Amino acid sequence: MSENKKTKVVIAGGGTAGWLSAFSLATRLGNLLDITLVESDQIGTVGVGEATIPTMRSFHLLMGINEQEFMSATQATFKLGIQFENWGAKDENYLHSFGEIGQRAWMAEFHAFWMAAKESGYSAGLDDFCLELKAAREGKFALAAGKKPLNYAFHLDATAYAAWLRKKSEAAGVKRIEGKIAAVDLHSDSGNITALKLETGQVIAGDVFIDCTGFRGLLIGEYLGVEYEDWSHYLAADSAIAVQTESVEPPLPYTRAIAHEAGWQWRIPLQTRTGNGIVYSSRFLSDEEAEKTLLANLDGKPLTQPRKLKFKTGRRVKAWHKNCVSIGLSGGFLEPLESTSIHLVTTALIRLMKLFPFSDNFGILAERFNQETAVELETIRDFIILHYHQTTRDDGPFWNHYRTMDVPGSLKHRLSIFRENGYVWPDDVSLFRVDSWVQVMMGQGLMPGSYHQAGKLLAPEGLKQQLTALKNQIDNQLAQLPPHAQFIEKYCPAGKVG
Repeated sequence: MSENKKTKVVIAGGGTAGWLSAFSLATRLGNLLDITLVESDQIGTVGVGEATIPTMRSFHLLMGINEQEFMSATQATFKLGIQFENWGAKDENYLHSFGEIGQRAWMAEFHAFWMAAKESGYSAGLDDFCLELKAAREGKFALAAGKKPLNYAFHLDATAYAAWLRKKSEAAGVKRIEGKIAAVDLHSDSGNITALKLETGQVIAGDVFIDCTGFRGLLIGEYLGVEYEDWSHYLAADSAIAVQTESVEPPLPYTRAIAHEAGWQWRIPLQTRTGNGIVYSSRFLSDEEAEKTLLANLDGKPLTQPRKLKFKTGRRVKAWHKNCVSIGLSGGFLEPLESTSIHLVTTALIRLMKLFPFSDNFGILAERFNQETAVELETIRDFIILHYHQTTRDDGPFWNHYRTMDVPGSLKHRLSIFRENGYVWPDDVSLFRVDSWVQVMMGQGLMPGSYHQAGKLLAPEGLKQQLTALKNQIDNQLAQLPPHAQFIEKYCPAGKVG
């Protein structure tokens, strides 16, 4: 690449991954790049509706995205966490919220102080010390309660999000070319991609190619031959069915993940409808039975026909190979249980922008990109495995498989030390915080046999008084919040902004 001309970036595929890539690169590196996106209207995207996590807000801030405009354009609602139903045991549920539990202390986590108080007769639950969790349960929301900002994410229409990003990207100078890719040209010596050939005969040359072709991985897999590491021995799900329904109640500010006998069902409330789907393993449930289970557990009238998806959980051995970077499903897939799909797109894009190859020396940059990507995916994988493995359910081969299977050593170590000593630490990529691990482990029935004794440095009554004061403070903050639907109507009603 010449230093005197713009680097030509060619993005293969649209959808959320493609248009988020185009918009991000155009917004932050636009003067240095010439960006072309190739997609075909004949090829559908996976966009069945998305739940996200709070990192999306940070990414939008970096990209200069107006939150109200984005939410109105995508029928978005707010999300304070995920309610898991029937996971640790049947007929039990818990909420993994995005909020901080209690107050931080350097020597011991808040749950240790709570356990010390509980041991001496204190009756309040751990959930009483998280504003976001209590707000979710009561269907309330605001950006802040007084001076206390809430930590939140979004539910959104992924198809509308991609269309909105396309409009923004084209306004920023991204060129869109309609057409199906018929072939990919590789350099005879380096093996780098030199151009995409369309069925129309058009040739699109480039310096850097981004593969957003979804599960197919057309560039990274089919033409560059990068292998896919299969994780189905850890995460057996390989199928999903999605359907949209009418809304029958005001949107809740949380996602529901409802476990069934051989899979789980999502429920994602948007402003004008509800996204539903079931995730399952074909080893334990047929497509017909999965569809029957899903349709029997809908609250509203279906608006669409059930749509089947097949996938393989895992990752590319190399997310970046030669001059091709895989973003989104082409680089790997972890099922949507903790809503990390768009997060993985945004972190890959931030990583790419930091390591962007402005010369022909791809190798060392790709190596670093691949190392960071591998750690990130393996960390999220372990957190998702936790939900399946830490269960007492024995009502069928699906749950028996997960409950008794061998788990990665990193997760096994984490579970053992929490079970014995109550100690927990953030993950390797600072995505799931201490509070996330505590909420899921305790929510699924893993209670520590012992815990840090810092709470016993205080007299029992003094500790109880401090906890009660904190609980009352949170209750007062909660009382300030309006109903979720009422806040949306004032802040970002669908179609009213932008």
